[in-house]
Formats: sequence, C-alpha cells, structure tokens
Amino acid sequence: MKKIGFTIGKFAPLHKGHQYLIETALKEMEEVYVVVYETDLIDIPLNQRADWIKKLYPNVHVILAENPPKKYGMDEESVKIQTDYLKKVLGDVPGTHFFSSEEYGKFVARDLNVKNRVVDYKREYIPISGTKIRANLDKYARYIDKIVYDDIKTNKKS
Repeated sequence: MKKIGFTIGKFAPLHKGHQYLIETALKEMEEVYVVVYETDLIDIPLNQRADWIKKLYPNVHVILAENPPKKYGMDEESVKIQTDYLKKVLGDVPGTHFFSSEEYGKFVARDLNVKNRVVDYKREYIPISGTKIRANLDKYARYIDKIVYDDIKTNKKS
C-alpha cells in the first residue's frame, strides 16, 4: 500500500516547526498533502500562505480549506465537526498517516482511520509557535523563511 501522509494548519505564519513537520512527512511518505486553513489570525490571505508551501515544497499537494467551521475544541462535538469538515476537504485523498504536533492529531487519525504520526509535540527540536511570531516578528525572524518574512513585512506596510 502506498504511504500517503497529510497535515493541516493555518500556517499563520509558516515557520520552521511547520517545515520540520512537512519535511518529516516527506522523508517518511511516498506522497504528502498539506491542508491550509483559512484564518483571520494573520493579514496574509489563504492563497498567499498556500503559496509559501508550494514554493518551498513543490512536491507537496496543497489543498485550500475555505470557510472552516468556527467551533474548535477537544470535546467530542467539536472534534466531530472539525473531522467531518476535513473529510469533505480531503475528498478522495487516500491518506494513511496524519502528521501533527498537536493533541488533536489522535482524534483526526482515529476519525479518518489513519495512523497518527506525532512530530516534536513538546517543541523541543524547534521551540516556536505562530503565536510567538505574530507577537514579535523581528524577535523570532530566525524561525521563518525569508519568503515568509518578506511577505509579512510587505503586508504590514500596505
């Protein structure tokens, strides 16, 4: 059976932790899909955030997740709403592994009947988050690729 991995995220912004996750999937899988969620956490449009991944990882399949459910959480109802939405977005993608660094990974993997592949859950290898970067871009610039940094800086000026 072909090993097909996928991950999801807002990539607001794409940072080295996300890249480590994607690169791990690329090393372990024959095919990789990245689902990019729409969000208002950052003033960078969905397509532009997806383009970062396409430019850095041309072998990855990028799927846009527009109009995602607003209900989040680890309770069963929220998990079901989110995984039902993800099933719709993924369509016929025959995934075998779900890659994440988050607690919700076990629920996504369970509900999509794939293996859960946890990567750097404790952020020991790459100690960064999108929240930290959004709070202080220049302080954490070393954790984002130049194309991402340049786009954020350009967007802040407009």
